[in-house]
Amino acid sequence: MPPRPSPPIRILVVDDHSLFRRGLTALLSREPQFEVIGDAADAGQAQRRAQELQPDVILLDNHLPGVNGVDALPALREAAPQARILMLTVSEDERDLAAALRGGACGYLLKTIEGDRLAAAIERAMLGESIVADEMTGKLVAAYRDAANAPGHDAPAQEAAATPFDALSPRELEILRGIAHGASNKEIGRNLGIAEATVKNHVQQVLRKLNVSSRVHAAVIATEGGLT
Repeated sequence: MPPRPSPPIRILVVDDHSLFRRGLTALLSREPQFEVIGDAADAGQAQRRAQELQPDVILLDNHLPGVNGVDALPALREAAPQARILMLTVSEDERDLAAALRGGACGYLLKTIEGDRLAAAIERAMLGESIVADEMTGKLVAAYRDAANAPGHDAPAQEAAATPFDALSPRELEILRGIAHGASNKEIGRNLGIAEATVKNHVQQVLRKLNVSSRVHAAVIATEGGLT
């Protein structure tokens, strides 16, 4: 008996421009692995639709009337706790990027993205990965570096020589280096000669020990700590 096909990824599109919503819905509907189950034009409507429909993925614009997308993240996460939220916006402001990731978005994409790359990003998000547009990666690191150097930021005490990596095992450090270089779990496993499932377990331990919720945050810590 042939394997039963996987159910499509159910998507909610949130954008204040109806033409963009229709175009994006038409684009995604061409792919059999996706099902656009609804759309919304503002944060309040998005929250209601998310609670009603319980989508797998929410594509969220930042520039919405009333409440910005990044400010709507807590309410959306409460309305649909299992949904993966991907920002899809024109904003290249690193402050919006940092706020989105702190708010629980699993990715930050620009509207200039090609359709095939958007499809791949949605599928990666469903696998638990965090995705940031290539154009924004450098800005992400800069945003965290600026925050660390800001006035009032407590510098580490001289006697506290511990680094964020001290709690990691040698294998977990190898995993973190792979994350920092943008490698997928499969690529890390191939490079290290271990199973993808084993890599996934290590990644979860790395995130827990670093006290972060996404691979992107872990990559930033690795970069700032000179691990790469």
